[in-house]
Amino acid sequence: MAIACHQKPTSDANLFRLCPFWSSGNAHNQNEGNAQKSSKTVSSVARSLLPHRRRLRLDPSNHLYFPYEPGKQVRSAVRLKNSSKSCVAFKFQTTAPKSCYMRPPGGILAPGESLIATVFKFVEQPENNEKLSDQKNRVKFKIMSLKVNEGVDYVPELFDEQKDLVTVERILGVVFLDPERPSSALEKLKRQLAEADTALETRKKPPAETGPRAVAEGLVIDEWKERREKYLARQQVQAVDSV
Repeated sequence: MAIACHQKPTSDANLFRLCPFWSSGNAHNQNEGNAQKSSKTVSSVARSLLPHRRRLRLDPSNHLYFPYEPGKQVRSAVRLKNSSKSCVAFKFQTTAPKSCYMRPPGGILAPGESLIATVFKFVEQPENNEKLSDQKNRVKFKIMSLKVNEGVDYVPELFDEQKDLVTVERILGVVFLDPERPSSALEKLKRQLAEADTALETRKKPPAETGPRAVAEGLVIDEWKERREKYLARQQVQAVDSV
């Protein structure tokens, strides 16, 4: 069963119990300076208690679906979309790094930009009478996000350097699908994988050179050769006249 990163809303009563100086600040502050200092402390504590706003929209949102093929490496896919107004870095983590990996493992999305990440997993053979439902709880995938400035290059160390600002978007569980039994989830997975493969091939291809550009470059070279020949001819004429 997938585990989502849900946080229960913190009530005002709980906030007051956690921060007793909130209710007594106005009565005991001696001067304006102390009041401002207390206000800043309250704001900092409040921000740490409130749930983080998610920056990414995931599809599927709670699980990663894999075709169940024991003894083989299978693939899943998840679409990530930056739903915020800022550039967002994302990063994958898994509880099984030896048998699972993600492509890409991380990156940066501009506002409104999306991509489909492919997740690879080796499916182990079932042990004894182990049920399929028991296997799916072993592996979890965590997707984290971090707000970054435009133009920043992605490096995994970003999440270590600014760990206090990192948001856990989701913790995705694994659901296995019978590849021989048609289902809407299986069809959707096939479409997403096909789209991810197409995008990968597009990125691999070198930029095509257009015809007009090649002609223009040829004309520039021909013109340079013509000017060079004229210059050398003038040099020869001047040399003859000087004799």
